[in-house]
Amino acid sequence: MMRTAAIDCGTNSIRLLIADVADGRTLTDVVRVMRVVRLGEGVDTTGRLSDAALERTFTAAREYAGLIDLHGADRIRFVATSATRDAANRDEFAAGIHDLLGVHPEVVSGEEEAALSFDGALSVLPAEASAGEDSLVLVVDLGGGSTEFVAGTAAGVAASISMDMGCVRFTERYLASDPPTTTEITTMENEVQRLIADAALRVPFDRVTRLIGVAGSITTVTAHALRLPEYSPADIHGAELDQALVARAATELLEMTRDQRAALPYMHPGRVDVIGAGALIWRTITAHLGVATGGRVVTSIASEHDILDGIALSQSSGN
Repeated sequence: MMRTAAIDCGTNSIRLLIADVADGRTLTDVVRVMRVVRLGEGVDTTGRLSDAALERTFTAAREYAGLIDLHGADRIRFVATSATRDAANRDEFAAGIHDLLGVHPEVVSGEEEAALSFDGALSVLPAEASAGEDSLVLVVDLGGGSTEFVAGTAAGVAASISMDMGCVRFTERYLASDPPTTTEITTMENEVQRLIADAALRVPFDRVTRLIGVAGSITTVTAHALRLPEYSPADIHGAELDQALVARAATELLEMTRDQRAALPYMHPGRVDVIGAGALIWRTITAHLGVATGGRVVTSIASEHDILDGIALSQSSGN
């Protein structure tokens, strides 16, 4: 048994998982917490992490250091993704994290980010990883700054790609109005379709037999589709929805005003202003998979376990 601390620092949120790992594959949560810090705010425009965003992130990291001290961990791994990859002042970020946690943040490539997400999602959905050699499970990790498409089987990753589209990046780039205008939605949707087509050059969508979606945009769309009275990971995790229901829920979120979204009982305050873009990206991906597979994949599964779980599992193998 090993106790690990895994930290995933993305464009929108920073998350901590302290877990016990048994047999190299089984995770038992000790602490799982998220803080929305919007580290990537403005990076798409300025190319830098703002002072305010860094301070928000360091405040969360200070809290996480206290939790790790309280519960203990044999290993700590801190993974930073899209926003940090893009920032000119990432060394300032790295130095601050090292001072607080005693570890250097790893700014992983899009390919490694995809592999960690795949491992995390399949670690708790083993039945979905049993595709044969001619068919694949596709895991989509829809983040704040990027979206990872990773296809594989229980044996491992077969193909992956990271695309620079995410709920924060595309809100800032395309959806300025409240609610978004038809022109804004159309312009963004065209760009999402173009990027999905580019991703299809690397990842064989036509061979996919199962679609799994991870991260907050997808789980929030799922919560809305299920009309939950509150955000409930137990109800969201493993929920399988047909494409039409996903599309309807995503469209409703996209077309709501900010105040309407904020009033939803399952909406995290830090996701209110970016969920429209996330919903549009997920709606477009699920529709594309239905076409690419000739109607074979018409449902998607939401997973509450993702890159964070993959980071924790990676430490048990010494990676």
